[in-house]
Amino acid sequence: MAVSKADLAAALDLFADLPGEITHRAMMGGQILYADGQIFGAVMGEAGIHIRAKGRLAARLAAAGATQFVWTRPSDGRAMPMGYWSLPEAALDAPEEACDWARAALEAGDE
Repeated sequence: MAVSKADLAAALDLFADLPGEITHRAMMGGQILYADGQIFGAVMGEAGIHIRAKGRLAARLAAAGATQFVWTRPSDGRAMPMGYWSLPEAALDAPEEACDWARAALEAGDE
């Protein structure tokens, strides 16, 4: 699941209005997104942009049409649900809404 430079740039543009420095780091074949060193999301190649969530925030994302990211372990093909949920479709073209989801992830922390 390679992340193209264009996909990463689009994600960084989408979250540009978040406070603090937005950075990224390669992990699990994708790019994990940070705001001032705190994880809030990920870009997962063809799977798209995801928000880090569990509990109430995951339920809110699911209600908005998001789906949980499932990673398939290469060594044995085991499907492993991860704590990342797709960015709702409406937020993909709406930076303000995308940033609202990212802020919710940052506020939730490791809830």
